[in-house]
Amino acid sequence: MSKFNQQKFNQFILENNVVGFFEKPITLKSGRISHWYVNWRNIAEDVFLLDKLTDFVIDFVQDLNLKPDCFYGVPEGATKLGILTQYKWAKNSPNYGLGSHTLAMGRGKLKDHGEPKDRFFLGQPKGKVVLLEDVTTTGSSLLETIDNLNQSHLQIVAAISLTNRMELTDDKKSVSELVETKGVPYYQMSGALELLPLVYEKLKPEEEIVKKVEEEFQEYGVKKLKLL
Repeated sequence: MSKFNQQKFNQFILENNVVGFFEKPITLKSGRISHWYVNWRNIAEDVFLLDKLTDFVIDFVQDLNLKPDCFYGVPEGATKLGILTQYKWAKNSPNYGLGSHTLAMGRGKLKDHGEPKDRFFLGQPKGKVVLLEDVTTTGSSLLETIDNLNQSHLQIVAAISLTNRMELTDDKKSVSELVETKGVPYYQMSGALELLPLVYEKLKPEEEIVKKVEEEFQEYGVKKLKLL
């Protein structure tokens, strides 16, 4: 029986305003201009909500039948998520004990010298690693983190994004395609094409804003989006 409930996870996103619209556009980390946002920061700042989020992540991983030794969050957006998920996963593991699990954390700013384990990490991952990211657009941070982990010869069994904005790169590649070219399976717990219609029904933004969002998907999206 499936443990991860997509409908409940989407509702969790809606109830906590993770996804919404901007009246005035902003510039994303990718450099693109957007009239809508995905922001998991407020969840990461609340212990109660972050605890619930880790339950969703663990259910999702168990449904995939993954058996990682370590969860690792992409610095710095998913650092807290990685740490708390790993702590909970370790505590509930049948082999939990002294030395059984590591608590890994990546550096937001890499050191410019030393071995990879010191340059990239404040506690290096070990064993089979599940890589966690909060939001993927073009996947640049995720891909960089995969490269850093590979330099340390770590086994990445999956890369999981809480929300995929479902945009193509300038080379017309999707995040999943780019990640999987590095030999890492990519999974998303939620996607823009499913979430935005739900957010539209909840918030009822002005028609002009909605048209701008549709235009974004016309230009960058993996598929077209129709809200009006």
